[in-house]
Amino acid sequence: MKKRKLGFDGPDVSAIGLGGMSFSGIFGTTNKEESFECLDAARDHGITFIDTAEIYGKGLSEELIGEYQKARGHSFKIATKGGIIIGGKRGEADNSEKALRKALEGSLKRLRIEHVELYYIHRRDFSIEIENVTETLVKFKREGKIGGFGFSEIAPSSLRRAHAVHPVAAIQNEYSLWTRYPDLGMLQTCRELGVTFVPFSPLARGMLTDSYPVPDRFTEIDFRKNMPRFLEPNYSANCRLISGFQEFARSRGWNTTSTALAWVLDQGEHLVPIPGTRNAVHLKEWIGASEINFSDEDRSRIGKILPIGFAHGDRYSDEQIVGVERYC
Repeated sequence: MKKRKLGFDGPDVSAIGLGGMSFSGIFGTTNKEESFECLDAARDHGITFIDTAEIYGKGLSEELIGEYQKARGHSFKIATKGGIIIGGKRGEADNSEKALRKALEGSLKRLRIEHVELYYIHRRDFSIEIENVTETLVKFKREGKIGGFGFSEIAPSSLRRAHAVHPVAAIQNEYSLWTRYPDLGMLQTCRELGVTFVPFSPLARGMLTDSYPVPDRFTEIDFRKNMPRFLEPNYSANCRLISGFQEFARSRGWNTTSTALAWVLDQGEHLVPIPGTRNAVHLKEWIGASEINFSDEDRSRIGKILPIGFAHGDRYSDEQIVGVERYC
């Protein structure tokens, strides 16, 4: 697995990380054995970076990763997130020092470590200036509790404000062939400032694979259930468009998943995508993405098959997008 830098002065990590939301059971029933097999596969294939969050299963994802590391005697570079009020209204956040310190200490306890490589503000608390939140994160860094810090789902203008207080290590926003919002300023700002950009859902929440997820089979807790892109008539329209991309991948001897992830990696050396899965077989489907090299003709064909803005429907419902900082 190739390596990329995590932050301007952070560690080298695998070019592809692993998102830990699936370990929380949010996409369906999960168990420790399956999750451990997935983490074994990640370790064996050179993935060194795992992303999780306090809110994933109310700490379940962190607990599982912590238990795995102790049981297997293996340590990943870990990023986790805090700032969302567990049990509060959707998107409700508390970025006060007291709340963030409690969240971080809880995460470290569940992960069974004393230091985390990267700590994100999961959602902004707009009642507190981002400069003040950054000062809190700097305290955590000086105390040795975190290596670097970042923010999730913020605007380029907010990144600049935070970065003026102290260099930000990473920004995490959704980014894939079907979600191109970061092309409107965030990718460019991260490149300019030397900030790593960490795309979550780089496989379009399972759509950019050889077999589509079936909305009728979504559980009640699967948050894709009410996403506009998975509702008709949007879902069928998206399937028709993505089928052309599947055919392109097959023509090049690649699977759809690896091709989609390779496209994300191709957007810049400062990108470290974190596709999520709890299944070792699924992980192995995209692990070779870092070895795919596109020609200019490949890039042109992909751009014609799935042009910017091709997706039918918004990426979030009005309820789900609460707390996300919009721009442009």
